[in-house]
Amino acid sequence: MNGIIPLYKPCGMTSADCVYQLRKILQERKIGHTGTLDPQVDGVLVICVGQATKLVNYLMRQTKTYHGQITLGKATTTEDATGKTVAQKHLSQPFTTQQIEQAMQALTGSLQQTPPLYSAVKVNGKRLYEYARSHQEVQRPTRTVHIYKFELTQAPIFHIIEGEQVLQFTVQCSKGTYIRTLAVQLGELLQVPAHMNQLTRVSGGGFNLEETFTLQQIQAKIAEQQQDFLIPLSQVFTNLPAYDLNIQQWQYVQNGRFLELKETAPQVALYYQKVLKAIYQRQQNLYVPQLMLLKNDR
Repeated sequence: MNGIIPLYKPCGMTSADCVYQLRKILQERKIGHTGTLDPQVDGVLVICVGQATKLVNYLMRQTKTYHGQITLGKATTTEDATGKTVAQKHLSQPFTTQQIEQAMQALTGSLQQTPPLYSAVKVNGKRLYEYARSHQEVQRPTRTVHIYKFELTQAPIFHIIEGEQVLQFTVQCSKGTYIRTLAVQLGELLQVPAHMNQLTRVSGGGFNLEETFTLQQIQAKIAEQQQDFLIPLSQVFTNLPAYDLNIQQWQYVQNGRFLELKETAPQVALYYQKVLKAIYQRQQNLYVPQLMLLKNDR
């Protein structure tokens, strides 16, 4: 079984839980996902099955889009709604939409982030949340991420009694971005504590929320001997020029050799007998292997 599953991950499950469940449903061991979602976050989790696991790193590099909610006025240990309150500031009046949008705009482009202490990032072979739970101090690494879009999706809501302001937002970002941390950074620019209290990934790996399947739907389809939830590898590369290999060229590709092609595109998708075999990239006047997908005629 080879292909990609755009899975809907529900709140309350880890990404690893989803992979474990799919291994049982599909009776397939070779399964991986293209970017962890925190247990309390729902949405698109792209799953690679069989030979498609070779695409994991490729798909992880693609941009992701989220819809969520940020609360201004309170910060937590985990930077989201699951943590304990560590800072609070009663807002006597709301920020204007213009003030919030200006701060969001300041957080677009290349951005430095320090991952949350309660996260799965590894330092010296140990995950940050393990340091946090054992109350050990650790130097967290700083990483550069890219925010392509960070915008309000509706007018902010001000809760007078609580002294908090709630923002509905959308963000489009690069691999490795922590939206929880982005919420905290927004609060820092506005000089108030803040946390993320809800998040949904609406697109990732080239798939949208509307294209996803639930675990229950996949299980039902398998029971009916249907596999229409499994997307062919070739669909990921429909934006690349397709090139049909002759038998000699296919032999070259199997040995990882370069090709001379009458093409000028930076990348090409190579097919043999209508099956996607490899992605080659152009270097000077030759095409060289970038990603090998299938090494035989199956």
